[in-house]
Amino acid sequence: MSPVLAAFFRAVWSQLHARMLLLTLMPFLLSVLIWGVVLWLGFQPLIDWIHGWFLDNDGFRIVGDVLGWFGLGAIKAVIVPLLAMWVLLPLMILTALVFIGTLAMPAIVRHVASRRFPTLEQRGSGSLLGSLWIAFTSFVIFLLLWLVTLPLSALPPLGFLVQPLLWGWLTYRVLAYDALSVHADTLELHAILRQHKWPLLVIGAIAGALGAMPTLLWLGGALSVVFFPLLAALSIWLYVLVFIFTGLWFEHYCLAALTRYRLANPPTNSQPD
Repeated sequence: MSPVLAAFFRAVWSQLHARMLLLTLMPFLLSVLIWGVVLWLGFQPLIDWIHGWFLDNDGFRIVGDVLGWFGLGAIKAVIVPLLAMWVLLPLMILTALVFIGTLAMPAIVRHVASRRFPTLEQRGSGSLLGSLWIAFTSFVIFLLLWLVTLPLSALPPLGFLVQPLLWGWLTYRVLAYDALSVHADTLELHAILRQHKWPLLVIGAIAGALGAMPTLLWLGGALSVVFFPLLAALSIWLYVLVFIFTGLWFEHYCLAALTRYRLANPPTNSQPD
C-alpha cells in the first residue's frame, strides 16, 4: 500500500475519534460568530456596490448575454447577490483555515504523534507566526487566482475542475507546514517538503476536490440567496470538517515521512581530536 493511501485510511480512522469530531466545533463557532457580524453589517452594502457597478458598466446586459449562451439566463435575476456570496466565500474559508491552523492543528499533531509516533523527537522549527505568515502569503496568491477564475464558477464543468486545484494548492501550502512544524527542524522540514512535493500535492488536490463539495450548495440560484445565512453556516462547517480531515491526512503522511527520513539520515556526532 502506498504511503499516501495508508495515510488516508489512518486519517479516516482518526477522524472518527470523538476528540477529532469535537474539534470541528471551536473553529466553526468562531468563524460563524465573526461572519455573522460581518454579514449583518456589510452584506447589503456589498450588494449595493456591485449593483451600482453593473448599472454603470452595462454589466447586466453583458452577463445576460454570456449566461444565455449556456442556457443559464434565469440566473441573471440573482447574479448580483450570487457574486457577492462568491466574493465573500473565500474570505469565510480563510478564517476557518486560520482557526484550524492555530487551534486545531496543535491538537491534531498531539493526537497523531501520541498514538503512532510516541518516540519521535520534537525538533520543532516552526512557530505560530510562521504558520500565520504561510497562511497569509498563500491566501494572497490564492485570492488572486480565485478572482481571475471567478467567471468560470458559472460553468459547472470548469468550476469543478478549477476549484479543487486551487483548494488543493492552498491546503498543501498551509497544512503541510503545520504538520511538520512541531517535529521537524528547518533542514528536515525543507527536505521533506521538497522530496515529497508531488505526493503532498496529490493529497492537497484530493482534499481540494472534497473541499469543492460545499460549493454545490451555492448552485441553487435564487434559493441560494434566500437561504444564504443557513448555507453560509453549513458551508463553513463542511469546510472545517474537510480541513481537519486533511490535517489528519497530512499529519499521518508527514510524520511517517519524517520517521523514514531520520532512519535514512542518522545524525553524525563528530568527536574532538
